[in-house]
This record gives sequence, structure tokens and C-alpha cells, in this order.
Amino acid sequence: MDEDARRARDELATLEALLRAMDRRDEVFQVVEDSETVDEAISRVGQLLEIGAVSSRAVIDLQVRRFTRGQRRAMASRAGELKSMLLDGR
Repeated sequence: MDEDARRARDELATLEALLRAMDRRDEVFQVVEDSETVDEAISRVGQLLEIGAVSSRAVIDLQVRRFTRGQRRAMASRAGELKSMLLDGR
């Protein structure tokens, strides 16, 4: 796999994790609130959403302003572009 494809896959994995977190925001917020430390929150979010540590940290670091419908649409659109690009082998 070339470097561009690897970067695209990494970005896609992060975007998909963020979108999943947005769809399950109440559960994510509850897990974070119930955690004693940031590391625990990262681990518990990863378990909840079935995502890796890098994506879990991205979820924890997500700013609340990104939860708007417009921001979610933009993330979903970018994820779609990346999926298309990866499927086309570009």
C-alpha cells in the first residue's frame, strides 16, 4: 500500500469513528463523564465504539462545535470521498 493510500485509510478510520461518536453522543458523553482520567476515557470510548486508541483520542479531542449538522455533513462527505478514492485505487 502506498503512502497516500495509507494516509487516506487512516483519515477515513478517524472520520468514521468521529461520525459513530456523533451518532452515539449521549453514550460517549456518559462514558467520558464516568471516567476518572483522560486515559480511562480514551480506553472506554474505544471499547464503546469498537475503535482503536488513535481514533478514541480523536473522539475525546473532538470539539463540541463539530457536532453541528453542517460539520457532520462535511465529515460524512469527506469520508465518502475517501472511500471512493480507495475503491478506485487512486
